[in-house]
Amino acid sequence: MPNTIIIGSGSYLPTKIIGREYFKDSVFYTDEGEKINKPNEEVIQKFVEITEIENRRYLEDDEFNSDLGFRAAKEAIEDAKIDQEDLEYIIYASNFGEVNKDGMTNFMPSMSARVKNKLGIKNRRCVNYDMIFGCPGWVEAMILADTLIKAKKAKLILVVGSETLSRVTDPFDRNRMIFADGAGAVVVKATDDETVGIIADCTICDNDSELNYLEHAPSLKLDEDRRPLYIRMHGRKIYEYALKNVPEAIKETIDKAGLTLDDIDKILIHQANAKMDYAMISRLHKLYGRSDYDHAISPMTIQELGNSSVATIPTMFDLIIKGKLEGHTFKEKSNIVFTSVGAGMNINAIVYRFP
Repeated sequence: MPNTIIIGSGSYLPTKIIGREYFKDSVFYTDEGEKINKPNEEVIQKFVEITEIENRRYLEDDEFNSDLGFRAAKEAIEDAKIDQEDLEYIIYASNFGEVNKDGMTNFMPSMSARVKNKLGIKNRRCVNYDMIFGCPGWVEAMILADTLIKAKKAKLILVVGSETLSRVTDPFDRNRMIFADGAGAVVVKATDDETVGIIADCTICDNDSELNYLEHAPSLKLDEDRRPLYIRMHGRKIYEYALKNVPEAIKETIDKAGLTLDDIDKILIHQANAKMDYAMISRLHKLYGRSDYDHAISPMTIQELGNSSVATIPTMFDLIIKGKLEGHTFKEKSNIVFTSVGAGMNINAIVYRFP
């Protein structure tokens, strides 16, 4: 059975850096619609203490999601040194599609079709798929790509994760400070070596009472127009859900690969909230009987890049493999984990072994 290896990667970080001063004149409301009567400096400082997010990236007014995805995809194709006309599938993960500067979402044509067009690919047999799966969308797109390759439906696939969350946030919601924009992409290829590439995966979908922990909802300011919908996050419920379920899903995937935590070099976990990420990695180690861990196992980008949803993990992968994330490298033949949790609620994980 063929396996799936990454042969090229790319990412795009918007050049506009948004720091805490950007929010100093904001007016914030609680989930109950009551105005928060605390100095903004205090609200922002508390937010930074919990999330560790000091900066994030926003796209320019004349840019779109597909522009970011195109730039990351183009870099990944060039890095892979392939003819883009040989691509058999393009899988594009996002949650809100082509959002304009007024926050209107658009999925027609699909994001994957748009990026294929911008790349100038003429191959009519290059199939485009969109993956709408919450923040775990890029990881799930990788699992889909691996499934297609193992089923011998394809040998060469482009997988993109791109999002412009700055355009879907409620200006009256403190949580808007979490979200950011960006794009990451990889080219994956079939290999006959079953000992490398994606050697295990796991996906969990809890869509019962957890369904609306993340949702599209009107502004927290109750006298605002109720028609525009924004990303709404029920933070406490998400934190409790993630802390309970993500470490178990990661362990299940490592076990499925026939490995232990000692065999894992890096865990690339979705960057939603630094406090939550630390807690999940700590809980994972406790599942293996460890009381503490070396933080080098779990690289962090959230402090400077914020939460760019589906773009977070492929961007982090690209930065590390190209030596752009200080203190982190990938070793030959090492095992790494990709893992994420998000809207749905959905969780997934992959164990990937470098050739």
